[in-house]
Amino acid sequence: MATKKTLPVICVEEGGAATGLSAAQGKWVKASGFTGQRGKLLALPGADGAIAGYLFGLGAAKDRPTLVTGLAGSALEPGRYRLEGAFGDPTLAALGFRLGAYRFDRYRKPKECAELADPAGADMAEVASLADAAFLARDLINTPANDLGPDAFEKEIRAFATRHKMKLKAIVGDDLLKLNFPMIHAVGRAAHEPPRLLDMTWGKASDPKVTLVGKGVTFDTGGLDIKPSAGMLLMKKDMGGAANTLGLAHAILDAGLKVRLRVLIPIVENAISASSFRPGDVLRARNGSTVEIGNTDAEGRLILGDALSLADEESPELIVDMATLTGAARVALGPDLPPLYTSDDELAEALMRSGAAMDDPLWRLPLWAPYE
Repeated sequence: MATKKTLPVICVEEGGAATGLSAAQGKWVKASGFTGQRGKLLALPGADGAIAGYLFGLGAAKDRPTLVTGLAGSALEPGRYRLEGAFGDPTLAALGFRLGAYRFDRYRKPKECAELADPAGADMAEVASLADAAFLARDLINTPANDLGPDAFEKEIRAFATRHKMKLKAIVGDDLLKLNFPMIHAVGRAAHEPPRLLDMTWGKASDPKVTLVGKGVTFDTGGLDIKPSAGMLLMKKDMGGAANTLGLAHAILDAGLKVRLRVLIPIVENAISASSFRPGDVLRARNGSTVEIGNTDAEGRLILGDALSLADEESPELIVDMATLTGAARVALGPDLPPLYTSDDELAEALMRSGAAMDDPLWRLPLWAPYE
Protein backbone atom coordinates (compact mmCIF):
# COMPACT_ATOMS: atom_id res chain seq x y z
CA MET A 1 0.00 0.00 0.00
CA ALA A 2 1.35 3.42 -0.96
CA THR A 3 2.29 5.74 1.89
CA LYS A 4 0.24 8.93 2.09
CA LYS A 5 2.14 12.02 1.10
CA THR A 6 2.51 14.43 4.03
CA LEU A 7 2.00 18.05 3.06
CA PRO A 8 3.42 20.89 5.17
CA VAL A 9 1.07 23.41 6.80
CA ILE A 10 3.31 26.41 7.47
CA CYS A 11 1.92 28.53 10.33
CA VAL A 12 2.52 32.25 9.90
CA GLU A 13 1.85 35.05 12.38
CA GLU A 14 0.05 38.12 11.06
CA GLY A 15 2.60 40.38 9.42
CA GLY A 16 5.20 37.60 9.43
CA ALA A 17 6.77 35.88 6.48
CA ALA A 18 7.02 32.20 5.59
CA THR A 19 10.50 30.86 4.98
CA GLY A 20 11.65 28.21 2.53
CA LEU A 21 9.34 29.22 -0.30
CA SER A 22 10.43 29.27 -3.92
CA ALA A 23 10.51 32.57 -5.79
CA ALA A 24 7.32 31.60 -7.64
CA GLN A 25 5.55 30.69 -4.42
CA GLY A 26 6.63 33.97 -2.84
CA LYS A 27 5.08 35.88 -5.73
CA TRP A 28 1.90 33.79 -5.43
CA VAL A 29 1.62 34.56 -1.71
CA LYS A 30 2.03 38.30 -2.33
CA ALA A 31 -0.48 38.31 -5.18
CA SER A 32 -3.00 36.43 -3.01
CA GLY A 33 -2.87 39.07 -0.27
CA PHE A 34 -1.88 36.55 2.40
CA THR A 35 -0.42 38.29 5.46
CA GLY A 36 -1.03 35.68 8.15
CA GLN A 37 -4.67 36.63 8.80
CA ARG A 38 -6.20 34.36 11.42
CA GLY A 39 -7.71 31.23 9.89
CA LYS A 40 -6.74 32.00 6.31
CA LEU A 41 -5.49 28.98 4.42
CA LEU A 42 -3.52 29.39 1.19
CA ALA A 43 -2.52 26.49 -1.05
CA LEU A 44 1.03 26.63 -2.35
CA PRO A 45 1.64 25.48 -5.94
CA GLY A 46 4.50 23.09 -6.63
CA ALA A 47 6.73 23.07 -9.70
CA ASP A 48 4.53 20.33 -11.20
CA GLY A 49 1.34 22.32 -10.69
CA ALA A 50 0.13 20.15 -7.80
CA ILE A 51 -0.44 21.49 -4.28
CA ALA A 52 2.90 21.40 -2.45
CA GLY A 53 1.60 22.55 0.93
CA TYR A 54 -0.32 25.33 2.63
CA LEU A 55 0.23 28.55 4.49
CA PHE A 56 -2.00 28.98 7.54
CA GLY A 57 -2.58 32.34 9.20
CA LEU A 58 -2.32 32.44 12.99
CA GLY A 59 -3.43 36.06 13.31
CA ALA A 60 -2.02 38.58 15.76
CA ALA A 61 -0.46 37.17 18.92
CA LYS A 62 -2.36 39.43 21.32
CA ASP A 63 -5.79 37.89 20.70
CA ARG A 64 -4.86 34.53 19.17
CA PRO A 65 -6.96 31.57 20.37
CA THR A 66 -4.94 28.84 22.06
CA LEU A 67 -6.41 26.20 19.75
CA VAL A 68 -6.25 28.28 16.59
CA THR A 69 -4.92 25.33 14.57
CA GLY A 70 -8.45 23.91 14.76
CA LEU A 71 -9.35 26.32 11.95
CA ALA A 72 -6.82 24.55 9.75
CA GLY A 73 -8.06 21.10 10.76
CA SER A 74 -11.63 22.01 9.82
CA ALA A 75 -10.74 23.65 6.50
CA LEU A 76 -8.25 21.18 5.02
CA GLU A 77 -9.33 18.43 2.66
CA PRO A 78 -8.76 14.80 3.69
CA GLY A 79 -5.07 13.98 3.63
CA ARG A 80 -2.00 13.85 5.83
CA TYR A 81 -0.31 17.01 7.03
CA ARG A 82 2.50 18.23 9.27
CA LEU A 83 2.74 21.55 11.08
CA GLU A 84 5.66 23.86 10.45
CA GLY A 85 6.45 27.43 11.40
CA ALA A 86 5.33 29.40 14.46
CA PHE A 87 2.58 27.12 15.78
CA GLY A 88 3.73 27.35 19.42
CA ASP A 89 3.06 24.64 21.99
CA PRO A 90 3.07 21.35 20.04
CA THR A 91 0.54 19.59 22.29
CA LEU A 92 -2.01 22.42 22.03
CA ALA A 93 -1.37 22.75 18.30
CA ALA A 94 -2.03 19.04 17.76
CA LEU A 95 -5.12 19.11 19.99
CA GLY A 96 -6.57 22.11 18.20
CA PHE A 97 -6.00 20.53 14.79
CA ARG A 98 -7.63 17.27 15.80
CA LEU A 99 -10.65 18.96 17.39
CA GLY A 100 -11.13 21.05 14.27
CA ALA A 101 -11.00 17.99 12.02
CA TYR A 102 -13.99 16.34 13.79
CA ARG A 103 -16.77 15.03 11.56
CA PHE A 104 -20.16 13.56 12.50
CA ASP A 105 -21.05 11.21 9.67
CA ARG A 106 -23.33 8.62 11.22
CA TYR A 107 -26.09 9.43 8.73
CA ARG A 108 -24.09 9.97 5.55
CA LYS A 109 -21.24 8.45 3.63
CA PRO A 110 -18.17 8.84 5.86
CA LYS A 111 -15.58 11.37 4.73
CA GLU A 112 -12.00 11.02 5.88
CA CYS A 113 -10.72 13.69 8.22
CA ALA A 114 -7.55 15.69 7.78
CA GLU A 115 -4.81 13.74 9.57
CA LEU A 116 -1.90 15.34 11.39
CA ALA A 117 1.57 13.86 11.81
CA ASP A 118 2.66 14.03 15.44
CA PRO A 119 4.49 17.33 16.05
CA ALA A 120 7.88 16.93 17.71
CA GLY A 121 7.57 17.25 21.47
CA ALA A 122 3.79 16.88 21.61
CA ASP A 123 2.18 14.76 24.34
CA MET A 124 0.07 12.72 21.95
CA ALA A 125 -1.41 10.59 24.75
CA GLU A 126 -2.86 13.77 26.26
CA VAL A 127 -4.08 14.89 22.83
CA ALA A 128 -5.81 11.56 22.21
CA SER A 129 -7.44 11.52 25.65
CA LEU A 130 -8.85 15.06 25.44
CA ALA A 131 -9.94 14.70 21.81
CA ASP A 132 -11.68 11.40 22.52
CA ALA A 133 -13.47 13.01 25.48
CA ALA A 134 -14.70 15.86 23.28
CA PHE A 135 -15.71 13.54 20.44
CA LEU A 136 -17.68 11.33 22.83
CA ALA A 137 -19.72 14.33 23.96
CA ARG A 138 -20.13 15.69 20.42
CA ASP A 139 -21.28 12.37 18.98
CA LEU A 140 -23.92 11.95 21.68
CA ILE A 141 -25.21 15.52 21.34
CA ASN A 142 -25.37 15.27 17.53
CA THR A 143 -27.36 12.02 17.60
CA PRO A 144 -31.10 12.70 17.12
CA ALA A 145 -33.62 11.65 19.74
CA ASN A 146 -35.12 8.85 17.61
CA ASP A 147 -31.77 7.06 18.01
CA LEU A 148 -30.93 8.33 21.49
CA GLY A 149 -33.99 8.09 23.68
CA PRO A 150 -33.72 7.03 27.33
CA ASP A 151 -33.24 3.33 26.48
CA ALA A 152 -30.54 3.96 23.87
CA PHE A 153 -28.79 6.55 26.04
CA GLU A 154 -28.63 4.06 28.90
CA LYS A 155 -27.14 1.49 26.50
CA GLU A 156 -24.43 3.98 25.47
CA ILE A 157 -23.65 4.77 29.09
CA ARG A 158 -23.50 1.10 30.04
CA ALA A 159 -20.96 0.56 27.26
CA PHE A 160 -18.98 3.53 28.59
CA ALA A 161 -19.04 2.10 32.11
CA THR A 162 -17.89 -1.31 30.86
CA ARG A 163 -14.98 0.21 28.91
CA HIS A 164 -13.80 2.08 31.98
CA LYS A 165 -14.53 -0.68 34.51
CA MET A 166 -17.04 1.45 36.40
CA LYS A 167 -19.76 0.03 38.61
CA LEU A 168 -23.23 1.01 37.40
CA LYS A 169 -26.62 0.95 39.08
CA ALA A 170 -29.82 1.92 37.25
CA ILE A 171 -33.09 2.96 38.90
CA VAL A 172 -35.85 2.80 36.28
CA GLY A 173 -39.54 3.67 36.08
CA ASP A 174 -41.67 3.28 39.21
CA ASP A 175 -38.60 2.19 41.18
CA LEU A 176 -37.74 5.90 41.21
CA LEU A 177 -40.79 6.44 43.44
CA LYS A 178 -39.90 3.53 45.70
CA LEU A 179 -36.37 4.86 46.19
CA ASN A 180 -37.44 8.51 46.60
CA PHE A 181 -36.62 10.23 43.31
CA PRO A 182 -40.10 11.69 42.71
CA MET A 183 -39.16 14.65 40.52
CA ILE A 184 -37.18 12.56 38.04
CA HIS A 185 -40.20 10.27 37.82
CA ALA A 186 -42.69 13.12 37.40
CA VAL A 187 -40.82 14.74 34.51
CA GLY A 188 -40.25 11.51 32.57
CA ARG A 189 -43.40 9.49 33.27
CA ALA A 190 -45.31 10.75 30.20
CA ALA A 191 -42.80 9.35 27.72
CA HIS A 192 -43.00 5.94 26.05
CA GLU A 193 -39.59 5.01 27.50
CA PRO A 194 -39.46 5.28 31.29
CA PRO A 195 -37.33 7.78 33.22
CA ARG A 196 -34.26 6.55 35.05
CA LEU A 197 -31.26 7.50 37.14
CA LEU A 198 -27.86 6.00 36.33
CA ASP A 199 -25.32 5.91 39.16
CA MET A 200 -21.69 5.02 38.25
CA THR A 201 -18.70 4.78 40.55
CA TRP A 202 -14.96 4.19 40.12
CA GLY A 203 -11.88 4.31 42.31
CA LYS A 204 -10.98 3.70 45.94
CA ALA A 205 -13.41 4.76 48.65
CA SER A 206 -10.51 6.28 50.58
CA ASP A 207 -9.60 8.73 47.78
CA PRO A 208 -11.13 12.22 47.54
CA LYS A 209 -14.75 12.00 46.42
CA VAL A 210 -15.63 13.83 43.19
CA THR A 211 -19.21 13.61 41.88
CA LEU A 212 -20.31 14.66 38.40
CA VAL A 213 -24.01 15.26 37.69
CA GLY A 214 -25.32 15.78 34.15
CA LYS A 215 -28.77 16.68 32.87
CA GLY A 216 -29.95 13.93 30.53
CA VAL A 217 -33.17 15.14 28.86
CA THR A 218 -33.04 13.23 25.59
CA PHE A 219 -35.73 15.45 24.05
CA ASP A 220 -37.66 18.37 25.47
CA THR A 221 -41.05 19.28 24.03
CA GLY A 222 -41.56 21.66 26.93
CA GLY A 223 -44.26 19.38 28.29
CA LEU A 224 -47.80 20.79 28.58
CA ASP A 225 -46.24 24.27 28.39
CA ILE A 226 -45.19 23.21 24.92
CA LYS A 227 -42.38 24.96 23.08
CA PRO A 228 -42.98 26.60 19.69
CA SER A 229 -41.51 24.64 16.79
CA ALA A 230 -38.48 26.91 16.51
CA GLY A 231 -37.72 26.38 20.19
CA MET A 232 -38.10 22.62 19.92
CA LEU A 233 -35.98 22.14 16.80
CA LEU A 234 -32.64 21.58 18.56
CA MET A 235 -33.93 19.94 21.71
CA LYS A 236 -32.06 16.71 20.96
CA LYS A 237 -29.18 18.62 22.59
CA ASP A 238 -30.95 18.91 25.95
CA MET A 239 -28.86 15.97 27.16
CA GLY A 240 -25.70 18.00 26.50
CA GLY A 241 -24.95 18.28 30.20
CA ALA A 242 -24.90 14.50 30.55
CA ALA A 243 -22.80 14.14 27.40
CA ASN A 244 -20.21 16.62 28.66
CA THR A 245 -20.21 14.91 32.04
CA LEU A 246 -19.31 11.65 30.31
CA GLY A 247 -16.57 13.41 28.35
CA LEU A 248 -15.11 14.81 31.58
CA ALA A 249 -15.37 11.40 33.23
CA HIS A 250 -13.48 9.87 30.31
CA ALA A 251 -10.65 12.37 30.71
CA ILE A 252 -10.47 11.74 34.48
CA LEU A 253 -10.50 7.97 34.09
CA ASP A 254 -8.03 7.97 31.21
CA ALA A 255 -5.63 10.06 33.28
CA GLY A 256 -6.02 7.67 36.23
CA LEU A 257 -6.54 10.50 38.71
CA LYS A 258 -6.49 9.50 42.37
CA VAL A 259 -10.15 10.22 43.08
CA ARG A 260 -13.21 8.23 43.92
CA LEU A 261 -15.37 9.27 40.97
CA ARG A 262 -19.15 9.13 40.94
CA VAL A 263 -21.26 10.03 37.92
CA LEU A 264 -25.01 10.61 38.30
CA ILE A 265 -27.15 11.02 35.17
CA PRO A 266 -30.93 11.42 35.40
CA ILE A 267 -32.38 10.48 32.00
CA VAL A 268 -35.86 11.48 30.86
CA GLU A 269 -37.80 12.58 27.82
CA ASN A 270 -40.06 15.54 28.59
CA ALA A 271 -43.00 14.33 26.51
CA ILE A 272 -46.74 14.99 26.43
CA SER A 273 -49.42 12.44 27.27
CA ALA A 274 -52.28 11.88 29.70
CA SER A 275 -49.76 11.28 32.48
CA SER A 276 -47.78 14.51 31.98
CA PHE A 277 -47.08 16.60 35.03
CA ARG A 278 -49.00 19.88 34.95
CA PRO A 279 -48.56 23.57 35.64
CA GLY A 280 -49.73 24.12 39.20
CA ASP A 281 -48.75 20.65 40.41
CA VAL A 282 -46.85 20.57 43.69
CA LEU A 283 -44.10 17.96 43.74
CA ARG A 284 -42.18 16.75 46.76
CA ALA A 285 -38.45 16.49 46.11
CA ARG A 286 -36.02 13.89 47.42
CA ASN A 287 -34.83 16.25 50.15
CA GLY A 288 -38.38 16.75 51.41
CA SER A 289 -38.96 20.24 50.05
CA THR A 290 -41.99 21.03 47.90
CA VAL A 291 -41.88 22.53 44.41
CA GLU A 292 -44.83 24.20 42.69
CA ILE A 293 -44.68 23.86 38.91
CA GLY A 294 -44.99 27.23 37.23
CA ASN A 295 -43.92 25.98 33.82
CA THR A 296 -43.36 22.40 32.69
CA ASP A 297 -40.55 23.59 30.39
CA ALA A 298 -38.41 24.16 33.50
CA GLU A 299 -37.92 20.42 33.85
CA GLY A 300 -34.13 20.30 34.04
CA ARG A 301 -33.88 21.80 37.50
CA LEU A 302 -36.41 19.25 38.76
CA ILE A 303 -34.50 16.13 37.71
CA LEU A 304 -31.22 17.70 38.79
CA GLY A 305 -32.72 18.56 42.16
CA ASP A 306 -33.20 14.89 42.99
CA ALA A 307 -29.82 13.89 41.56
CA LEU A 308 -27.95 16.64 43.41
CA SER A 309 -29.69 15.73 46.65
CA LEU A 310 -28.37 12.19 46.23
CA ALA A 311 -24.90 13.50 45.42
CA ASP A 312 -24.87 15.68 48.52
CA GLU A 313 -25.83 12.85 50.85
CA GLU A 314 -22.29 11.46 50.95
CA SER A 315 -20.68 14.93 51.27
CA PRO A 316 -18.11 14.68 48.47
CA GLU A 317 -15.20 17.09 48.30
CA LEU A 318 -16.46 18.38 44.94
CA ILE A 319 -19.74 18.26 43.01
CA VAL A 320 -19.75 19.39 39.36
CA ASP A 321 -23.14 19.79 37.69
CA MET A 322 -23.48 20.48 33.95
CA ALA A 323 -26.74 21.25 32.17
CA THR A 324 -28.41 22.99 29.25
CA LEU A 325 -30.64 24.54 31.87
CA THR A 326 -32.12 27.78 30.56
CA GLY A 327 -32.19 29.98 27.51
CA ALA A 328 -31.85 32.95 29.88
CA ALA A 329 -28.13 32.15 30.11
CA ARG A 330 -27.84 32.53 26.34
CA VAL A 331 -29.71 35.84 26.49
CA ALA A 332 -27.35 37.10 29.18
CA LEU A 333 -24.03 35.83 27.85
CA GLY A 334 -24.51 34.83 24.21
CA PRO A 335 -23.93 31.42 22.60
CA ASP A 336 -20.20 31.02 23.33
CA LEU A 337 -19.87 31.91 27.02
CA PRO A 338 -21.39 29.47 29.53
CA PRO A 339 -22.30 30.70 33.01
CA LEU A 340 -20.60 29.31 36.10
CA TYR A 341 -22.22 29.22 39.53
CA THR A 342 -20.32 28.33 42.68
CA SER A 343 -20.02 29.56 46.26
CA ASP A 344 -16.29 28.69 46.26
CA ASP A 345 -14.26 31.73 45.16
CA GLU A 346 -11.00 29.81 44.86
CA LEU A 347 -12.60 27.12 42.70
CA ALA A 348 -14.27 29.72 40.49
CA GLU A 349 -10.99 31.52 39.87
CA ALA A 350 -9.19 28.25 39.07
CA LEU A 351 -11.89 27.13 36.63
CA MET A 352 -12.06 30.49 34.87
CA ARG A 353 -8.28 30.71 34.62
CA SER A 354 -8.03 27.20 33.16
CA GLY A 355 -10.95 27.79 30.81
CA ALA A 356 -9.43 30.98 29.44
CA ALA A 357 -6.11 29.23 28.86
CA MET A 358 -7.81 26.51 26.78
CA ASP A 359 -10.27 28.64 24.77
CA ASP A 360 -13.09 27.21 26.90
CA PRO A 361 -14.16 30.34 28.80
CA LEU A 362 -16.65 30.61 31.63
CA TRP A 363 -18.34 33.64 33.17
CA ARG A 364 -19.23 33.58 36.83
CA LEU A 365 -22.74 34.62 37.80
CA PRO A 366 -23.81 35.21 41.40
CA LEU A 367 -25.51 32.89 43.85
CA TRP A 368 -27.19 35.86 45.50
CA ALA A 369 -28.43 35.01 49.00
CA PRO A 370 -31.51 37.31 48.95
CA TYR A 371 -32.84 35.27 46.00
CA GLU A 372 -33.03 32.10 48.09
